Amino acid sequence: MTTRATVTASGRLSLPADLRRRHGLAEGGEIIIQETDDAIVLRTVDQVLAEARAIARSIAERGGGSVDDFLSERREDAARE
Repeated sequence: MTTRATVTASGRLSLPADLRRRHGLAEGGEIIIQETDDAIVLRTVDQVLAEARAIARSIAERGGGSVDDFLSERREDAARE
């Protein structure tokens, strides 16, 4: 879906109501603004968290990456020093 919105001189942006409803922002809410080389990307906090969880799950499935593993490795490193 592509839609058009206007940014006011004060920097305010109003998202269309149907878009806000579809993404759980009907009553307002927080979004994450990401700037890339050629775009400005708006994402809900839930979308960003879901992506982070998917990345963490992928790392864990490959056999590593847990906080406990990290701390254990640091303790081992410290003991060797």
